[in-house]
Amino acid sequence: MLLRRSQTLLTALWGGLLLCVAFVAAPSAFAVLERAQADLVVARLFALEANVSMAAALFLILIERRLNAAALSANLLLPAGALFCTVAGYFALQPMMADAKMGQGNLSFLTLHAISFGFYGLKTALVLVLAWRTSKAIN
Repeated sequence: MLLRRSQTLLTALWGGLLLCVAFVAAPSAFAVLERAQADLVVARLFALEANVSMAAALFLILIERRLNAAALSANLLLPAGALFCTVAGYFALQPMMADAKMGQGNLSFLTLHAISFGFYGLKTALVLVLAWRTSKAIN
């Protein structure tokens, strides 16, 4: 029961972090700072969020494996999908976005930003579905 509650708490905190970064922190930085400063602040926010997301996804995968070792469940696939979105959407695309800002690469910065935004949105949806599923499991 403690593992199940820990899973629910971690998932809820992770979902809250994703929503807070997307809807509060990043827009607020651009609202009150000059563009160059806001870019630096938001870049730092997303770097921290990506590292937290990797850790949270791995912990949740380990917890689910402990709770349900024999089965390949949605509660295992959802954090795995979120982990994929983090790796692809942040760690793979950020170097490409930096190159695109300097005029290098095949895709424009806006195209890469849109792809990154899509991965972030999908990750958020996966985590929120996981939060909903795990909260139903403890009742």
